[in-house]
Amino acid sequence: MSYKPFDLSGKVALVTGGNSGIGLGMAEGLAAAGADVAIWGRNEAKNAAALEALKKHGTRVEALAVDVSDETAVIDATAEVLSRLGRIDTCIANAGVGGGAPLAEQTTEAWRKVTTVNLDAVFWTWREATKHMIARAETGDAGGSLLVTSSVSAIHGAPRNQAYAATKAAVLAMARGTAVELARYGIRANAVLPGWIATEMTERLQSWDAFTDKAIGRVPMRRWGEGEDFAGIAVYFASDASRFHTGDSVVIDGGYSIY
Repeated sequence: MSYKPFDLSGKVALVTGGNSGIGLGMAEGLAAAGADVAIWGRNEAKNAAALEALKKHGTRVEALAVDVSDETAVIDATAEVLSRLGRIDTCIANAGVGGGAPLAEQTTEAWRKVTTVNLDAVFWTWREATKHMIARAETGDAGGSLLVTSSVSAIHGAPRNQAYAATKAAVLAMARGTAVELARYGIRANAVLPGWIATEMTERLQSWDAFTDKAIGRVPMRRWGEGEDFAGIAVYFASDASRFHTGDSVVIDGGYSIY
């Protein structure tokens, strides 16, 4: 018998924030490995473009306009994915926002905007997906993979970044607790910590020569990360290759954190 642990044929993956950047890179990898994929994003035009890019892999793909800061929208969209694709084997909570200000000047409103999207929405998304996964397990179809996009901001210190960093650290604890609680159902929970990645969130920094020199110059791989650099880790955690791998946090930053 041939060993094909990364074959995702017959599996369904949901990726929030999947219409660009890291999320689209993950979705592309999952579809290329044979998974049916649903992506969520707020921008209809970006959703349509991502959908066309994913269709070339020949699996079933869906794109839903979802604002993950709205709990009801998350509940309804999860039900819609299940209606269209029949199941969810992998749920990747990737949607996120940045934003920062000097601590003494930061408003509660700005703080809540970041924490709602980067933390509350992860909870809502995982909660709804795990309801389905647990129900499946109780009928004899155990298994499932939860993944969250954290950040090296969870382990680094940076000024004006307290809200973002706090949420990215919080989801690490959330993943560990979830891994322990849901292991009995064969459900795994893990986190990935990206470093400096060329996305819309970092667009301003990409054109800042001083930042490129001081920060990206310290990356041993000597470049910005790209969304496609996260295709492999998404496939790994969605696949049977990681069936005993849970509660972990994987740094993908070109070596920045260790240098």
